[in-house]
Amino acid sequence: MVKSINILDKEYLKWVEELAKRYRSSQIKASIKINTEQLKYNWMLGRDIVEMKVEQRWGESVIVQLSKDLRKALPNVQGLSKSNIYYCRKFYLLYNPHNNFFQRLAGKMDEEAFFQQVVGIFDIPWGHHCNIIDKVKGDVQKALFYVRQTVENGWSRPVLQTFLDSDLYNRQGKAITNFTNTLPQPNSELAQELTKDPYNFAFAGITKPYNEQLIKDALLNKVTSFLIELGTGFAYVGKEYRLQIGETENFIDLLFYNLRLRCYVVIEVKITKFESRDIGQIGTYVTAVNHLLRKEGIDNPTIGLLICRSKDNTLAQYALESCTQPIGISEYELEKFYPEKIEGTMPTIEEIEAKLNDN
Repeated sequence: MVKSINILDKEYLKWVEELAKRYRSSQIKASIKINTEQLKYNWMLGRDIVEMKVEQRWGESVIVQLSKDLRKALPNVQGLSKSNIYYCRKFYLLYNPHNNFFQRLAGKMDEEAFFQQVVGIFDIPWGHHCNIIDKVKGDVQKALFYVRQTVENGWSRPVLQTFLDSDLYNRQGKAITNFTNTLPQPNSELAQELTKDPYNFAFAGITKPYNEQLIKDALLNKVTSFLIELGTGFAYVGKEYRLQIGETENFIDLLFYNLRLRCYVVIEVKITKFESRDIGQIGTYVTAVNHLLRKEGIDNPTIGLLICRSKDNTLAQYALESCTQPIGISEYELEKFYPEKIEGTMPTIEEIEAKLNDN
């Protein structure tokens, strides 16, 4: 049975008054740093709801009443809806300084120390947090990963949602590579971090049989989405980039330059399963770019990235161990988002007409 709220309850009324006063105080500070102060306010509102056990004290409908009372006390203020207050509660539960994760990270912290030490939480917009809360299901490490990525890369909310939907947390840095053996520190770690496995090519919109030319064209037709998926710092140089190697004319599938690594990145896309001979081809291209394009003292050694339809991880690892050039091997995905056999998943024209006739 839902416990009704006595709106004359002195403790409740005092709490609402305190929340209104706290909001006005945060808005004074907000003239300097609006987002941070608003987020701290939301976090503390969530803290109050949890630690004061308000739903037990004043009934399950207290959040509805609280929303009404706060909007009355703070007219024309956004973000005081029932659903937003529930998000405040989830926000605090996710980033509760007393949970085991933060205790292991930094030991016991008071609130002010928490605000200072947990970098990023109070540096991204509230709407981003709502998206993250919906997706991570209470996993604080996963949430902090997306917070840090948003801060570092300046992601908009739609870009963040794309990476949440494609589970970037479990794809980032997962390519099979030989970077540890072929690149100096810290370049090897940074290069590994920039890889993904699998790559999400769903944005290309391919829903029918395709060849390598079609998929490369589709990727470049949406080059902005492709660059976002590749990650921070990638700049497009060319497609079917011509290299004259001795008397032979060769063409690199896709050539990029990464501004963070300060190196060329050769990308070969294969619509078949990885084969060990693929290493020889991309290794040759990487070596050629080092000789023909790389400027000594300015550019770091070129990296190769082989993106295949599928791969045997053991074969890929063995092949890389025999290679002296820095190369990564990943897969790409289309069917996870766009089924290969799309027939039957959408009604035919005849089925639509029949349905209309039935009505």
